[in-house]
Amino acid sequence: MVQKNLVFILIATLMFSLLSCSNSNQNNSAQQTTDEQVNEVIQQKLDIYVPVKLTADISHLSDNEKEMLKLLFEASGLMDDIFWKQNVGEKEAFLSSLPDKQTRAFATINYGPWDELDDLKPFVEGYGDKPAGAEFYPHDMSKEEFEAYEHENKTSLYTIIRRNENGGLETQWYHEAFKDEIVKAADLLLKASALAGDKEFANYLKLRSEALLTDDYQESDMAWLDVKDNNVDLVIGPIENYTDQLFGYKAAQEAYILIKDKVWSDKLSKYAAFLPQLQTELPVDPIYKKEIPGSDADLNAYDVVFYAGDCNMAGKTIAINLPNDEGVQLKKGTRKLQLKNAMKAKFDYILVPIANELISKDQLKHITFDAFFSNTMFHEVAHGMGIKNTIDGKGTVRHALKETYSGIEEGKADILGLYLVTKLHEMGEFTETDLMDNYVTFMAGIFRSVRFGAASAHGKSNMVRFNFFKEKGAFSTNENGKYVVDMEKMKIASTELIQLILEIQGKGDYKAAEKILADMGVIPADLQSELDKLSDVGIPVDIVFEQGPEILGL
Repeated sequence: MVQKNLVFILIATLMFSLLSCSNSNQNNSAQQTTDEQVNEVIQQKLDIYVPVKLTADISHLSDNEKEMLKLLFEASGLMDDIFWKQNVGEKEAFLSSLPDKQTRAFATINYGPWDELDDLKPFVEGYGDKPAGAEFYPHDMSKEEFEAYEHENKTSLYTIIRRNENGGLETQWYHEAFKDEIVKAADLLLKASALAGDKEFANYLKLRSEALLTDDYQESDMAWLDVKDNNVDLVIGPIENYTDQLFGYKAAQEAYILIKDKVWSDKLSKYAAFLPQLQTELPVDPIYKKEIPGSDADLNAYDVVFYAGDCNMAGKTIAINLPNDEGVQLKKGTRKLQLKNAMKAKFDYILVPIANELISKDQLKHITFDAFFSNTMFHEVAHGMGIKNTIDGKGTVRHALKETYSGIEEGKADILGLYLVTKLHEMGEFTETDLMDNYVTFMAGIFRSVRFGAASAHGKSNMVRFNFFKEKGAFSTNENGKYVVDMEKMKIASTELIQLILEIQGKGDYKAAEKILADMGVIPADLQSELDKLSDVGIPVDIVFEQGPEILGL
């Protein structure tokens, strides 16, 4: 009996072992299938980005300037490290937790597990919605708790909010929160200043080094506006507040390294002188244009050779208008930097193919790079115009509109930029393009930008404009379903939208800003169907860079 039982146990054990092995193989096979499916989905997401090498001719730079560039690359890399912390956490710890190289590659583009061009949907298992305040505030902090918290620097662009040991809120300056990276970057900028071939640029680097250590950026911003004749340029530090979608108060770290294109820059320089006059001619009540932008502003073209941090996340910036400090803008103006090589890549790989799919055949001749360049340039010019402080004297438009500010401000810059091109053309001062080129290219540009997703500031502003234009008859579709621009109706619609936006900004009308973005900053079903077609035919959504000193030949 014992022997029979032993045989039975042995048989049962063997059967269980075989069954377990079979289940294990099935589970492993199922897991492998799931992983392959996940990889395929992630690969499809990666495929919406077209790789572009960021390079430029640096043969005219001195040996010192080339050595300086190496230091600027290092300092910019440190801004990238800080932005990872501001957006999701420690870079290496986060990336090493991801399951495969495709997911790590896509997460690197997005600086986290959320798809920035697909309404911030998480693409990594275990992650939910992106915190509206990213890592600038405690995730469990409510807006009401923040409003009740009393601290003079809590709304500063350059502080983060943390919980103290007692569970309450505390404010910490960036130079304290990110001390290791800041100290190293400041030292690199100081060393770079000794190698700069241009004395104004050297002064800026020295002052920017000090600014990183103190979080007082105004003096270095003013010094940067004096930089006119440099071969190399650098934007570095906490700049834009797009990532803070809770309040829009916090600036995120970023950097651009730029090589000046002096031929194109000379073509642009004359337009800066018209800014004060154009401000007075804005189509709004005088109370909304009483601020006169500083006339000490310049327009320049560059080849960009490095993006770091916030500006490198997902959709890439192709032009810059800085500084953002309203006081600096009113006193001295801004600099408008056109990133020509990145702009040309987007035009060739994205805008032209989109136009071929969506724009009426008889209007395709109006899709030109010069129009794309000038629309983008005057978008940046427009950021420095309009109104920066609310008409009730209670503070800046930025603070009054909170998290809606970026969407409203981007909308203003887009539509006001087109208005400026039109005005200068009517004055006989802008003759670089046929004006119809600007309008048709502007329409195609809406389709390009809205593919960044309606969750982004640029996406919302583009949808407000598209829906407003549609309501006003600024475009129609022909029998083939292609879009046809009516320039005269678009001119009228543009003027009306400028009036609406500048009044919202001037009044600091948060509720009106919130309403227009909610009601009109959405993608209608018919447009979504058109955008889906663009993906189906393989048109990229944006560009991703191969960049660094080795790409530049350093």
